[in-house]
Amino acid sequence: MSRLLITGFGPFPTEPENPSARLARRVAASPHLRRLLGHAPDCLVLETRYGALDTQLAPALARRPRAVLMIGVAARRSRVCVETRAVNRVSRLFPDVSGAVGRFLAFEPDGPAQRRSGAAAQVRVALQRAGLDAAASRDAGRYLCNASYYRVLATGCPAVFVHIPMPPRTRRPKAGGGRRPALDRWTEALIEAARVLALRGRAQP
Repeated sequence: MSRLLITGFGPFPTEPENPSARLARRVAASPHLRRLLGHAPDCLVLETRYGALDTQLAPALARRPRAVLMIGVAARRSRVCVETRAVNRVSRLFPDVSGAVGRFLAFEPDGPAQRRSGAAAQVRVALQRAGLDAAASRDAGRYLCNASYYRVLATGCPAVFVHIPMPPRTRRPKAGGGRRPALDRWTEALIEAARVLALRGRAQP
């Protein structure tokens, strides 16, 4: 099956431990996913700075992954959201971890106003089938989530960005009682999403 890239993000100014990085690593390290794919997917944790799009993301894309599953955190959301598009718009209000902001209001001055994911609907169905109340979203933000998604969608390979809410800061429930931790449920669901994306990538000419 085709090579799959899974991405998450490192710490950002208001969150010293970004759960998207932990989740991306857990999905990529899943023995079940490795058996499904026939190989371990590649995993990339991006620094939350605009320069990382050139120093980290661009080299990963240069290796021509056939599909990309991107994971980020949206602290103000209460549901897992599947982003249907990325827009060519950069906020000047939110600095990255280095203190830098976007130099221009457009991420690519000559690029299209938006890029849409053709795989978003299928991935949302896969997450729902795995038990998540996943919602479709048209707003990936104006920060690095949107910027990196816009860059990945330019490659034309099947790619989807999934935003997770901030996991509850509670203790792990005792064995045999209570609801399973959010990261466990999200990991299992995103493994199914990764499988769906990899199959789409395999079908690409």
